[in-house]
Amino acid sequence: MDIKEKRVIFTRNEMFEMNKETLKNRGVTIEQIADITYMQQSKYTDGVTRSVCVESVEKILSLRDVFHHVQLAAEIDRLAEKGLLEGPIQDIIYADLGLFGIDEVMGLDVSGLYGIIGQTNFGDIDVNKHGIVKTLNDDGKKEGVCHTFLDDIVGGIAAAASTRVAQVMSEETAHEDIGIKRLSIFDF
Repeated sequence: MDIKEKRVIFTRNEMFEMNKETLKNRGVTIEQIADITYMQQSKYTDGVTRSVCVESVEKILSLRDVFHHVQLAAEIDRLAEKGLLEGPIQDIIYADLGLFGIDEVMGLDVSGLYGIIGQTNFGDIDVNKHGIVKTLNDDGKKEGVCHTFLDDIVGGIAAAASTRVAQVMSEETAHEDIGIKRLSIFDF
């Protein structure tokens, strides 16, 4: 019998598309994540647009580490919804126990892709439950729904995108100061 190896390495575009689909299947859109990014960053950076926030979220969703986090988080939550985990961890994850903390560690890891400021941004999102993060958190309390990991991953993505927006806009300003115009946010 010829057992074909399963593919485990994907292109950035494939990872982005799979992440987008996984999030959509769990009730999250790129625009909802970008709304948090915009809300957070527009307070500190002049000229931020929703489109630059969407582009940053898309960039974050194409990264390999983020791909692994999104896929794992969604799968753990899905398994918990179906009662397929064993032992006390099933109840701990399904109940989104406040003392659990591993879900926040994953969100911190994603936000940490953009340093300590990304992690600080994540702390704000995690504590204040902005936008879709609040919706996921609240819906996760309903019978048959678990968003223990997803709300923190989404918060981590928004926090990383927020930090990236600030960095890209600062880079743009520096380039304009020396007379160079950027072509695309993906140039940075």
